Amino acid sequence: MPVPLQHLACNLEGWRIQRARYGGAFPDLLRECESRTFWPAEQIRAYRDRRLRAFIDHCARTVPFYRRQFKELGISVQDIQSLEDLRALPILTKDEVQRRYPELVSEAVPERQQLLVHTSGTTGAGLRFATTLRAEQEQWATWWRYRRWHGLRLDTWCGYFGGRSVVPLSQSAPPFWRYNYPARQILFSAYHMNSTSLGAYVQELRRKRPPWLHGYPSLLALLAAYVIEKGVDLGYQVNWITAGAENLLPQQATLIERAFGVRPRQNYGLREAVANFSECERGALHVDEDFAAVEFIPNPDGAGYRVIGTNFTNLATPLIRYDAQDVVTLGGTECSCGRPGRIVVSVDGRKEDYVVLGNGSRLGRLDHIFKDLTHIQEAQIYQQRPGEITIRIVRGLNYTDRDEKALLNETRKRVGDETRVSIEYVEKLPRSRTGKLRLVVSEIPEGQLESVLRVR
Repeated sequence: MPVPLQHLACNLEGWRIQRARYGGAFPDLLRECESRTFWPAEQIRAYRDRRLRAFIDHCARTVPFYRRQFKELGISVQDIQSLEDLRALPILTKDEVQRRYPELVSEAVPERQQLLVHTSGTTGAGLRFATTLRAEQEQWATWWRYRRWHGLRLDTWCGYFGGRSVVPLSQSAPPFWRYNYPARQILFSAYHMNSTSLGAYVQELRRKRPPWLHGYPSLLALLAAYVIEKGVDLGYQVNWITAGAENLLPQQATLIERAFGVRPRQNYGLREAVANFSECERGALHVDEDFAAVEFIPNPDGAGYRVIGTNFTNLATPLIRYDAQDVVTLGGTECSCGRPGRIVVSVDGRKEDYVVLGNGSRLGRLDHIFKDLTHIQEAQIYQQRPGEITIRIVRGLNYTDRDEKALLNETRKRVGDETRVSIEYVEKLPRSRTGKLRLVVSEIPEGQLESVLRVR
């Protein structure tokens, strides 16, 4: 359709989404959520465990999957009184949810009250499941609590750099964005961002001057790299930058701050609502203990902790001890900001974000390789077989042989001399169908990986 009609369609959809997210109970949920911001740690844990007990009772009574599971394990509702008691139950995987989904839907939530949502599935394994309007609004209340910590308001104009397909892929000339006036958003297309088009993006930002930029870290970093390399600026001061949906890597945060003069803030959230971490003004990621029951299980190889969560806000598709497939590094339990919640130092990635060495060892946190290599626009590690990796590089304007040598040296420090390393220079990196950029793309078949680990 013509571009003006596309803008109209964006506005109509934006109006529908605004009503769903922020209508009805949302104002009350946000008010209640904010009232718990500075509760003492003991009070917030008691609140979490109280909601958890009610949730477990709901599951045992109304969800066929858990009714049978509790009976087979000989566990009663009274056995689960706190977060620690959840260990008596097995961990639930995404694959199991996909296979057993009809049994995981609560009989107490009528179909007319269910909302079908989905995860993007960066490795292609998306998940569709039911939730409720109240659960959706409570999740958005938790996200807006974090945003309001930093001074954002619901009516703040935002330049959005995410995976929404808002511009036809066939379009080759600006505008590579559409307007969503009900949500006060300029929706920039992730699929048209390249060295020849980014100048138009900068011009639109200069023209509209949105005080808030939000989106995938990889896209914000790509824009930042362009601004630095071209020596241009936006002509105004951005006040807020927030990132989500991907891990915000240290080198990305540094690049974004250097380009725009403001440190990006991040929030960790999942569509399944089994965990949520929010960054405070001191830079600490707080576990939102009042939103979900989150466990941290040590990885067998000693590298960080797996995120296992229970989504007690979603009564339609209850998930108990769901494996989020993310690995984190933990900090202490207190922050000088005064907010409760355990502290997550960093989200280190998913199990797919690890490369496999020839001996079967899994190696994570490879983003450090690129930390000081400021002449690299984007990078991705590709692996087809254990012990061999290819580093795909989008070169910046000032990239030289010296940078290549430094890249190889930094890689060798981490993977050793037995792993074969090659570099492939590309114009752009492949992204998922939702526009996300993965640091590691592994095509090692699961069966082959298991055999390597057994040999080890």
